[in-house]
Amino acid sequence: MKPTNYTFANGRTATSAYLESPEDFPNALIFLDLAPSRPVLVLVGGASKMEPEAFDRLQTLFDNVLAPALEDLGAVAIDGGTDCGVMQLMGQARTRIDGTFPLIGVCAIGTVILPDGTPPPSDEAAPLEPNHTHFVFVPGSNWGAESPWLARLATHIASDAPSCTFVSNGGEITWQDVSYSVGEARTTVVLGGSGRTADKIAAGLRGEPTDDRAVPLIASGHLQVLNLDTEIDRLETVIYQLLAPQTARA
Repeated sequence: MKPTNYTFANGRTATSAYLESPEDFPNALIFLDLAPSRPVLVLVGGASKMEPEAFDRLQTLFDNVLAPALEDLGAVAIDGGTDCGVMQLMGQARTRIDGTFPLIGVCAIGTVILPDGTPPPSDEAAPLEPNHTHFVFVPGSNWGAESPWLARLATHIASDAPSCTFVSNGGEITWQDVSYSVGEARTTVVLGGSGRTADKIAAGLRGEPTDDRAVPLIASGHLQVLNLDTEIDRLETVIYQLLAPQTARA
């Protein structure tokens, strides 16, 4: 395994590694110079078809709450790495605050366009978000192939440190992202009011009729909901409660 550096049009450089097996995680962290036992925030979902007001609140959350908190906690953020939705918002927020925390995109290699001029693997391939610091490429040519890798990598990096997942909006793949998060016994915060999959799960958490796929996720006991419309002020408190080291909480 050899790390590869990519330089984007904005002048920023990211380090990447290609993994063939989850057994590669320890070596990947060494090659990418990523120390384990750090708090980890996993971001899943999207920002598609959001009302303008909801999108503005989500952007405010990333700029004013999530990015500064991650910087303060010395945490790591992990997402799907493409230049759209929450992944784009996270990358831009990190740059706006001149953040130094690692921002890792986990991508199935057959779904992304590399910034080195390599021809796109398909018409559906997406560009990488240019403000990420690291990319971990995994096998697969279908969207969602990265989901189990993303969830497991977050657990591996966190090790004995806390981790949590934030779910915003999202489509079909978000269901499996949440399922893998729950499978790692990770506290998963659903942003109600952000739309689509997140709102369906939030409805179930409120005891309302919803998609059947939400039932086992809710039954796991690992999900909680915060309303993007009315509880954005609580989000800073929640992220510190979930990600601050145990010694800091004592």
